[in-house]
Amino acid sequence: MAKIDITKTELVWPGKYNDDGTLKEVPRVSLPFQVIETVNESRASREVKEKEGGSLFDTYKGTEGETFEDGWRNKLIWGDNLLVMGSLLAKFAGKIDLIYIDPPFEVGADFTFTTVVGDGDIELWKDQSILEEKAYRDTWGQGTDSYLSMIHPRLLLARELLSETGSLFFHCDWRLQGQMRLLLDEVLGVDCFRNEIVWQKNSLGAKGRATQFPRNQDVILYYSRQASGYSYERQYKEIRQPITRDSSGKEKYPFNAKRDVQGRYYWTSPPGDYTEESIARLEEEGRVERTGPGNVRIKYWLKREGDDLVNTRIVDDVWDDIEMVFRSSDPRTGYATQKPEGLLQRIVKAASKPQDLVLDFFCGSGTTLAVAEKLDRRWIGCDLGRWAIHVTRKRMLGIENCKPFEVLNLGKYERQYWQSATFGEAKDKPITEQALYEYLAFVLKLYGAQPLAGMSHIHGQKGKAMVHIGAVDAPVTIDEIGAAVDECAKLKQKELHVLGWEWEMGLYDLIVEAAKKKGVKLLLLQIPREVMEQQAAAKGDVHFFELAYLEAEIKQPKKLTARVALKDFVIPNTDLIPEDVRSKVKAWSDYIDYWAVDWDFQNDTFMQGWVAYRTRKERKLPLTSDLHVYEKPGAYRILVKVIDIFGNDTSQAFDVEVK
Repeated sequence: MAKIDITKTELVWPGKYNDDGTLKEVPRVSLPFQVIETVNESRASREVKEKEGGSLFDTYKGTEGETFEDGWRNKLIWGDNLLVMGSLLAKFAGKIDLIYIDPPFEVGADFTFTTVVGDGDIELWKDQSILEEKAYRDTWGQGTDSYLSMIHPRLLLARELLSETGSLFFHCDWRLQGQMRLLLDEVLGVDCFRNEIVWQKNSLGAKGRATQFPRNQDVILYYSRQASGYSYERQYKEIRQPITRDSSGKEKYPFNAKRDVQGRYYWTSPPGDYTEESIARLEEEGRVERTGPGNVRIKYWLKREGDDLVNTRIVDDVWDDIEMVFRSSDPRTGYATQKPEGLLQRIVKAASKPQDLVLDFFCGSGTTLAVAEKLDRRWIGCDLGRWAIHVTRKRMLGIENCKPFEVLNLGKYERQYWQSATFGEAKDKPITEQALYEYLAFVLKLYGAQPLAGMSHIHGQKGKAMVHIGAVDAPVTIDEIGAAVDECAKLKQKELHVLGWEWEMGLYDLIVEAAKKKGVKLLLLQIPREVMEQQAAAKGDVHFFELAYLEAEIKQPKKLTARVALKDFVIPNTDLIPEDVRSKVKAWSDYIDYWAVDWDFQNDTFMQGWVAYRTRKERKLPLTSDLHVYEKPGAYRILVKVIDIFGNDTSQAFDVEVK
């Protein structure tokens, strides 16, 4: 092994360096984003903005930026944050004003959540998905070493995204505090270290083992992008204590407070490092008290509210005034690791200004984004978990006057990159016929099927069923399935399994019934994102699930109107739900957590024209939409989207003639 040339103090772990002593590089990929849903914005307003020159994603024009009114849309991105951050660099390098991250650091707890099923109080404990298990295993499978290998390249990208006046806050606990301090010193620089903030999570105390003091704190490491000139606003907190009375009825003031002849309440402290000039200025303001021996004490004013005195003090690096979510008024999302909004409010207010751009690339249940929205900051959030994206979307919808935002992913571009990188001869060249065969054989192996040669539309066989696999960069179409069904019928095969990444809208009922008439039983299965994970084949960590499907009726009670009524929703894979929960489900609608309607879908981005969803407080879900009024008659495509209790979405398109 080559000797590593050590030129500075740094944290080193197995895997950081190559065998030749060079730093191991992580490939950087810049992929186009796909906008899959736009929320809180009408199609008409979007089209106006696009005519004015703004595309769906290219709406940030530099340090001056655009206001919300000018066309900026906040962004919620589903995907691997390493790929997402690399893809953000093209337009956002040096543009992010604040990054807060709370990466998984509590072993086994960060990907789990509870969700409520149906109208009642049936709770479902949701363990991590197979993809999340994979991420967890790669993060903690080799202990701290694998965690550092995961987080290091992400911090390097975060540094490039930060603006010159920007800051990064890294939330961790006792497991990683020491290592992360050293790593952040290396990535951002010792001179850019600002604070090690201690958050005391429970002011009532905590339980602990008899062999040690109770653990009752997290640490937030605060770094600026540059050693000076960074954005910072001093924060204050109010401490409230009651005024009491002695046996004679005389008031006794907290904080060792006094009351002057003008009736003002105050407390005093020594001048500390105040200069003579400062003391003279404070004396002119009536804020200096001199004791008998002539010692100087500085007055700090208090305010009285009822029978309380309120003391306003500067927030230091010990935060003991913010309770955990279970004791706060924050909306509960079901995430065990949900952080209180008060914690993020302090960070966002201290290190950013209104209209600044805030990024959280482990956004979880969306606390950072909710706080940024309420404080008039722009935001970008990213998470690997599909459920996290769904919970965050609902949380943002619950904020009054929430500004328009987009839901994005890397979609087919991520799959194309994976296919080329895994099976192609070169990443920048088209996939070859041999590489395509290797891709099909790989997916077939994961599905437990054998390749078949010499056929046009059939790629493999599993038991008695034929198998067709859709392309990575295009939806499976009705015509494509029809051709595979015809080939099955010609070969007198009675069962066909179609595996797809994406699907043409509205094909389920049409194609399943058509195949049945030709004597072919058709099974449509989703290829999960886990297929793109490097160790999927070796670990066997991939499950192909049948597509859910919905039934709806379009009603037109008046001229130029339409209304959608849900009639049925079927999840074929109810074995994912524990029997004790499944037995309590009363109706098919209990499996629906959210549904929305795009009244004029144009085969592009889903525009949320009407939406209904369950919250933890309001469990009732209407199954009929409000009445929509069209401006003019014509042919329209209505797209209905349903998201189930696992965060999976199912869509169905309906073509209607509005008169």
